[in-house]
Amino acid sequence: MQVVPHDALPPDPFEDDPNDPAKAFTDAEDQLEEPISPDERTELLADLSDLAVYQALLEPRGVRGIVVDCGDCDEPHYHDWHLLRASLEQLLQDGRMRPHEPAFDPNPGDYMSWDYCRGFADGVTANESAY
Repeated sequence: MQVVPHDALPPDPFEDDPNDPAKAFTDAEDQLEEPISPDERTELLADLSDLAVYQALLEPRGVRGIVVDCGDCDEPHYHDWHLLRASLEQLLQDGRMRPHEPAFDPNPGDYMSWDYCRGFADGVTANESAY
């Protein structure tokens, strides 16, 4: 592959322009996220623990993951178990989640809400402690 020297490229029409539209991309990448608070960290660790329980109980029953109603777009977002775990771990580590590809043509019946999963786990726990 031939390397093109920088001076052989056409000039940047926005060079030294404070309103350079590409600046928004570099500024967003350069901004450091604030670290998560100790309370947020505790909540994320609890969510990861709960997620492991929900997956162990529901995956053998054919549930593929969790559905979350998005407040931004008013659409349900379907997260497979591994994708949601990776997102929560990334939030825990980096303080933010990167965009990800949505599930392709998900069957809504294969996903349960977080509240349903919690209720199911509570029911199993209550049923087991009765014996």
